[in-house]
Amino acid sequence: MKTLIVQIKCQLGQAYQVAADIIDKVIPCHIYSISGHYDLLAVINLDDEVDPGQFVNNQLHKVPGIAETSTMIAFNAFAPGAV
Repeated sequence: MKTLIVQIKCQLGQAYQVAADIIDKVIPCHIYSISGHYDLLAVINLDDEVDPGQFVNNQLHKVPGIAETSTMIAFNAFAPGAV
């Protein structure tokens, strides 16, 4: 499993629709409204065989209303006492 953390900048007035479209039409994930340069933060879990670059370019970037994204890949999850 790969975890992508994607910051999404939306066209003005489109954040709620973009979030709904990603959840309903692209992939089930967690999406948060955030402050700052970006409007949304999506935490997306992909199966190991899915290429993150292909996913972002061929699926996520096709959602209407997205103006810009910044994608990070999380490698490890840490919890108290797990280190």
